[in-house]
Amino acid sequence: MFVSLRSVRGEDLLQLRSALGTTRSTSESGHGIFHFDFAASARVFQTYTSLMLRWAFLILALVFLAVSSLTVVRAPAWSPWQLAVLAGEYGHLLALAVVGVGALVWGLRGTHVGMAGISLGLLAIAAGLYLKPAFQAWRIGAALPEKLHARFGDVSLSQPAFSFRALLDRDPPPVAVRNLSVAPGLPFDFYEPVQERVGPAPCVIVVHGGGWNTGDRRQLSHFNHWLAQRGFAVVAVSYRLAPQAIWPAQREDVLAAIEYVKQHFAELGVDPNRLVLLGRSAGGQIAQAVGYTQPDPAIRGVIGLYSPADLIFGYAHADEDDMLKSPQLMRDFLGGTPETARANYESASAHLHVNARTPPSLLVHGENDALVWHRHSVRLEASLSEFKVPHVFVSLPWATHGFDFNLHGPGGQLTRFSVEWFLRSVTR
Repeated sequence: MFVSLRSVRGEDLLQLRSALGTTRSTSESGHGIFHFDFAASARVFQTYTSLMLRWAFLILALVFLAVSSLTVVRAPAWSPWQLAVLAGEYGHLLALAVVGVGALVWGLRGTHVGMAGISLGLLAIAAGLYLKPAFQAWRIGAALPEKLHARFGDVSLSQPAFSFRALLDRDPPPVAVRNLSVAPGLPFDFYEPVQERVGPAPCVIVVHGGGWNTGDRRQLSHFNHWLAQRGFAVVAVSYRLAPQAIWPAQREDVLAAIEYVKQHFAELGVDPNRLVLLGRSAGGQIAQAVGYTQPDPAIRGVIGLYSPADLIFGYAHADEDDMLKSPQLMRDFLGGTPETARANYESASAHLHVNARTPPSLLVHGENDALVWHRHSVRLEASLSEFKVPHVFVSLPWATHGFDFNLHGPGGQLTRFSVEWFLRSVTR
């Protein structure tokens, strides 16, 4: 193939020939004719593609590193906090992906060893950060049985607090679920317990999260199936959402669910005197507030997972521009500010109601929680200690909000172990 180039400067022609491997000949008319060497052109294209790949690998390494850093620092307000759940609870899988990318970088390094070395260094750091939660969970898990035993007595469980093998386990098979209703507009799901012994089962009343204005009873249902597989009946309740319903409407709805269970215990096959409240996030606030303010001996314990325990404290330290726009959420939920709706803020704050009669409690919270400040659980734990309430606080140094999304991740394993130990202890 021939291309006529009449108006190309001499130095440009030399550069073009060098890059494309052209050779010059002269036509009968005297015009310059250049022959393109397609083999040389292919080499240029290959070099260009290789260079682009190396830059792509470098950018990918930076992305892996940025996400892995969320196992060390709290997710910024502008970022999707769910990436921190991915890094912390699925990091062992991401580490495998990092190793695969590293192998590609090394295999395609060519003569650009320097750029490949930078990418490999970044990937090595990212892999270490992705694996960090598993090793931290292993260390915490080694001490957890002794900690739980000291507070709640001896319990025999079939699984360790944490194992590397269990990171690859599958979710348990689902159990039978009945859809029932406490009242019109307040449905609940009843998870049938799988029991080795015949008799009424202890019952866990699960209160979903969602910032008080979203969420429903089906949230993290695989955890409810796991509880039922372990022999506990589960009642996953609904409650009226803000801003249409303000506190204490949510407390009233949970109390109505407790009363329903007590009145229909024979039909449900549960023990009405062995009830435990479990809540996540906003649901943990509701569960703790109900359990700590309701003098009911049937409530054997309260479990709060990453829960805001003091809403006056929370409002004072919230930012209007944080991820959840927390002050507005609390105003919608409680009907105003701490100055205009003081009674609601106080009755909704479990931290203010701790006393010697407070039910045994289990707290689990991530230190990098970007939605509910870890200090809520730190302060509540201090109050429980002051009044000598049996309790355990499991603090996860890498974890953010929702760390129990993956039942088999580092946070999920420690949560399952702690929850089962607590339930078996307080419901015996």
